[in-house]
Amino acid sequence: MSFVDIRALDVRYGDTRVVHELSLTIEQGEFLAVLGPSGCGKTTILRAISGLLQPAGGSIHIAGEDVTHLPVHERNLGYVFQNYALFPHLTVAQNVAFGLQMRGVAKPDVARRADEALELVRLTAFADRRPKHLSGGQQQRVALARALVISPRLLLLDECLSNLDAKLREELRDEIRDIQRRLGITTLFVTHDQTEALTMCDRVAVLDQGRLAQVGTPREVYERPRTPFVARFVGRINELAAGMVRPHRISVSAAGAAAGGATATATATGLHHATGLHHATGVVSRKTFIGNIIQLTAQTPDGVILAEKSAAGSEWDAFALGDKVTMSWEAADTLLFPDESGAA
Repeated sequence: MSFVDIRALDVRYGDTRVVHELSLTIEQGEFLAVLGPSGCGKTTILRAISGLLQPAGGSIHIAGEDVTHLPVHERNLGYVFQNYALFPHLTVAQNVAFGLQMRGVAKPDVARRADEALELVRLTAFADRRPKHLSGGQQQRVALARALVISPRLLLLDECLSNLDAKLREELRDEIRDIQRRLGITTLFVTHDQTEALTMCDRVAVLDQGRLAQVGTPREVYERPRTPFVARFVGRINELAAGMVRPHRISVSAAGAAAGGATATATATGLHHATGLHHATGVVSRKTFIGNIIQLTAQTPDGVILAEKSAAGSEWDAFALGDKVTMSWEAADTLLFPDESGAA
């Protein structure tokens, strides 16, 4: 049995089924992301694992123990909420120490462990401040220290970076990953942000309307999505109709499109080639500069195609709206999925 073993988890709110017989495992010391859009059931899974709500069916085992119906305080889990849930009337040190005090830990040990937790998140100098005098990033660190100070066997992170600006999110995701590795703590991270999931975690579980769509390493999920939903949600893709014996769609990963590039060459059709390059020719409908990359969008008879390339010394600077271009990409970067319309 894995360290965390979720079997056929079924969660409902009244008559509404939110999680559909989900089965998922997490190995000891692993950092796993549950990734999906808003409303797909991510936080519901976290709440069921923590004991904040009871599932309608299935089971949850942690370290070999069936905790499905255990009360929250008997599960020994650390939980960082999306809004941090700090006590405004307590200082930083008191917030961190709260869980230890509720467990009846001796006062000298409470003080020592709270100090160690604050040092871990680099907030020792802020111990006597109250949450309202902290920045968003500092509040997030306090919430993390409070979750870790009790030495939980499992750490649950619920969209804990979503309220921060982009630069701070980038800094803190590296810090959280470093702390997780240093402590070796098993962690389940819920997020709707693809970059967070791909850069922070060992594996990614993609959730689609309460159902598990795919589980794999970040590279597996990004480069070899199993469903059109995963392809669309995890990466930026181009979707083109494919003329085959039965109607299908070709989805091309953004990475593949970028690698193929775009050149102002003569029209070439090769959407159905089994090997080599695929091509589609059209006219530039949009050119976007995004810091270190240039995005080029072309309207082709087969559909709209987006490609990306490094902005440094890019020959794409020469393209203007209305220019004729041929988008090309490797056949290996083409993914074929059944037509979702249900056509025969």
